[in-house]
Amino acid sequence: MRLWHVALIEALPREHLVAQWRELSAITGSIQTKGTPNHVLVNFVTDYDYDHFISYAYYIRQEMTNRKYRTMNSVWDKIVSLKPDWTLLPLEEVYKNKMSDFYLTVCYYNLYEKFDCGMFDDFDEIEKIYRRVIFDE
Repeated sequence: MRLWHVALIEALPREHLVAQWRELSAITGSIQTKGTPNHVLVNFVTDYDYDHFISYAYYIRQEMTNRKYRTMNSVWDKIVSLKPDWTLLPLEEVYKNKMSDFYLTVCYYNLYEKFDCGMFDDFDEIEKIYRRVIFDE
């Protein structure tokens, strides 16, 4: 379980984008029942206002919609129920301290390993984003 770096959302392979939506639902359920996601890779979400979590979910949902993937309104409603009066943050502000160059690199190599093992076929867009953010290319 992890939240992918915000810069990578637009390039996530289908299965990772869809899985991210499911994970957001699971994280929300854990927060609602236990008060915490209770997973070392995503516990940071409770260190931020829920505007960050809901905005992140908004951008995941927007990318899924752009690709014509289905999202369930019930999942979105569950996520928004964490803070019904939430404010949409600009993508670059979502979890700004967490979404560092270091975290992008961690996510990049995690996805690269999956690509290298044959989980998906195209790594070009992920590579371009990584180089643009890290090396200003």
